[in-house]
Amino acid sequence: MSIGTTAKQAGVSTQSLQYYMMVGLVRPTAVSETKRRLFDDKAVDRIKLIKKLNKSGYPLRAIRELFLEGKGQIEGRVGAQ
Repeated sequence: MSIGTTAKQAGVSTQSLQYYMMVGLVRPTAVSETKRRLFDDKAVDRIKLIKKLNKSGYPLRAIRELFLEGKGQIEGRVGAQ
């Protein structure tokens, strides 16, 4: 899916999604021949998780570090809240 479609399905603005990419929270799943960045359902789930963590008080920098530590640890922290 395109950036716009992905952002809409995840409930964020395209600017937010582009920012998440810029700071290293999300990567495109694929790049088309015309250099369009494309995303799959797993990317949408990740963006939703970023949004949920951010709304619960985690700054984006901390979310990035949590992703670097491992996704299992993140899901455990979200479930505990």
